[in-house]
This record gives sequence, C-alpha cells and structure tokens, in this order.
Amino acid sequence: MMKRPQLALLAALMVMGVGCLRATAHDQIPGAPQSGPIAITGATVHRVDGKPIPNGTVVFENGKLTAVGKQVELPQDCETIDATGKHLYPGLIESISDLGLVEIRSVRGSIDTDEIGQENPNLRPWVAVNPDSELIPVARSGGVLLACIGSGSGNIRSQTAVIQLDGWSYRDMLLRPDTGMSVSWRGYDSRQSDPKERAQERDRRLNELAERFDAARRYEKAREANPEDTPTDLRLEAMLPVLQGKSPMIIQADRRREIEAAVSFCVQRKIRPIIYGGYDAPQCAALLKQFDVPVIVHSTYRLPLRRDDPYDHPYTLPNRLREAGIRFAIGGPGSGSPGGGSAARNLPYHAATAVAYGLPKKAAVEAITLAPAEILGVADRVGSLTVGKDATLIVVDGDVLLTESKVTDAFIGGARVDLGNRHQTLADKYRTKYQRLGLEKPKP
Repeated sequence: MMKRPQLALLAALMVMGVGCLRATAHDQIPGAPQSGPIAITGATVHRVDGKPIPNGTVVFENGKLTAVGKQVELPQDCETIDATGKHLYPGLIESISDLGLVEIRSVRGSIDTDEIGQENPNLRPWVAVNPDSELIPVARSGGVLLACIGSGSGNIRSQTAVIQLDGWSYRDMLLRPDTGMSVSWRGYDSRQSDPKERAQERDRRLNELAERFDAARRYEKAREANPEDTPTDLRLEAMLPVLQGKSPMIIQADRRREIEAAVSFCVQRKIRPIIYGGYDAPQCAALLKQFDVPVIVHSTYRLPLRRDDPYDHPYTLPNRLREAGIRFAIGGPGSGSPGGGSAARNLPYHAATAVAYGLPKKAAVEAITLAPAEILGVADRVGSLTVGKDATLIVVDGDVLLTESKVTDAFIGGARVDLGNRHQTLADKYRTKYQRLGLEKPKP
C-alpha cells in the first residue's frame, strides 16, 4: 500500500506529464479537402521551372493545379483570392529534418530520433511523426510545407520519406515513403592522429560496411532462389531497394576524403548516392559531375570546419557548387543537429544568405523548391507551379527570401492550412501587454 508522500509524488508526476503533453501539442484543425475550384489572381507567379509571371493567375481543383498563366479563363463557381502585389511560390521543402520527431531537445521523452545500435536500415521514422507538434505550424508559417524526414543517430540511420506538414496522422501527411536510405559516412571515417592508424581503422570500418551490403546481396539471391526457406531479415530487406537502384543512399559527408570514399563505394556497387553536407564538395567537382551526384547543402548557418578556412566558406558553398556545375539543394540544420526541426522556419534565410554571397536569386529559390524535389524523387508532385502537380503553394506579401516578408496564405494539396502558431500567439500576447502599458502603439 502506498504511503501518502508516495501518492503525492505520483500525482505530481502525472500532472507534470499531462502538462508536458499539452505544451508540446497544438490544437489546430488540419485543412479540409478542397471542395471547389480556387483561383489566385494578380500575384507575381514564381513557377520556378520557368520565368516569373507578373500579374498572373493560378487555378487549382481537386488538389491539383489546372491552369497557370497570365490570361486564364476561370471556371464557374470559382473562389477567387485577390493577391495583387503579392508573390506566389511552390511550398518550400526542408531536406533531412526531424520535424515531428523532436519537440524539446532537453526533454528526453519528446525525442524520437535516437535509436539503439549503429545500423538501422529498416527504421521508418515517419510513422513516429507527431502531427500535433508545435514546431510544424511554426515551419508552415515560414513557407515550409514539406520535409524529408530521417533519423539523426547511428551509421546506417534509417529510411527517409517526404511528408506534407498538415494532416490528422502520419498517413495523411505522407507524400512519398522510401525516398532514400540515410547513412552517416563520418561513422566510417577515423579521427586517429597517426596517418597509418587512421588508414587502418578507416579500412576496417569500411570493410564492415561492405560486408553488410554483400550480405544483403546474398540475402537477395537466397530469397529469389528459395523464398520459403529463407527467413526474413528486416535490416537486409530494407537495403534491397538501394542495391536494386530503386532508392538512393543519402550520405552525410563533409570532408573531401569522406565524399570521395562514399562516391567510390557507391559506384562500385551501382548505388545512387546523394551527398548531404558537402562542405568540401567543390573540391570533388570532377568526380561528382562524372557520376551526376547531387549535393544537399547542410545549412549555410554554420562555422568553417577548419581554422584556416575563410569565414564565409559555408555562405559561398551553394554558389561554388553552381559554378562547378553540380546539382544542389539547400537544407536547414537537419535531423540530429542543433536547432533541427525547430529551426525549419529559417529555411528561406539559408538560401538568402547564399544570395548575399553570390548565388543568383532564381537559383536560390530553386534550391529550396524544385531542386530538393528532383533530388528526393518527388518532382512529379511538388517543387514547381506546373499544371498537373499538387496545389501545394504559398502566397507571400513580398520576396520569400526576405525576413520582413510574411506568408499570408498556404495550401497543401489544395487544402488551405492554418498559419497560426505558438510563436505568433506569444508575440501577440506580449505586444498587447506593452500596448496596455503605453510602451507600444497598436497597429492600424
């Protein structure tokens, strides 16, 4: 029988638990499916796959874009949104994120990215996404409507999937599963100071990785030859789409030796690599261009890796990739990194920083819309304002790359989504406080 102090402690813990759950869940209702045609008129339409259309019109019905142009005939009973003076863009795409998997990094119970073991190719993290995460509405308010979800721990980390940032459950949010297998090449490198020991340790680790892929090959052959007597191995099974060329391997690698070793490993096994990070990628330009290996830049808001690197090395990286002819996209902090999903809202400003250091503005917008869609294999659905694609788009009252611009409307698959968020609620709350104190004038 519990004593009174123990009961009091248990009750306090239960109250704290309920409070924690409430603090990490929003109460917004997902957007209702589109019930009739909608036209957005008068905006500058940034198609991304073509020139911008001033004073253009976009029409969508049943969640799909049906017309994009300057002179567009509107269907009957069409809801019209006047966006004169505003800008229309495809929904922004965050690459390799932990949105919905991590809420408060200092609260262990809200972290769902740290897995047991170093090799989890069968992990499907999108099934654990919390659609009620407070961070998702914050990201939406910044124009980010899609994200590629992946785990942030281990060497062979997980499968990845592209999700839409609105829905009742992960099934509603899922745009496309199995868009790649995430691998951290840093785990197979060595940090030994002695060159000989470093080479030996690196070779040992890479041999272990090669053996894992060879085991998957043997497993594939055994399953084909005798499926009934070959027991299912979920880890090896999950590696087969990569070995068969159906899915790419997304490799986290920054240093030149890591990138060269990773590409060489993949080419030998006919695996499609995607480099995530790519700090030294311009130094490997010939290799990356030869095998058409794209790069997802892991944040422009980072410090140089080496003491003797220029301070602006991360800022100029996207433009140096463009000048070298390497396909690239720009991502935010990424899964498992400081900030993570909580900083997804800053995605357009990562691209804007690259613009300040030489990247053309059109290329910057493409790097957070169409480029990641193409690299992750979802460009048939999203990434540009093209007839036939999903009506996943944002209306902005200015240039999407500018911090003073505000997203005024957003649609995911034709459904209008709520742009309210906890950050805005708190800002309004304390703005009211200072207005009542006479320290700030109310906005007209």
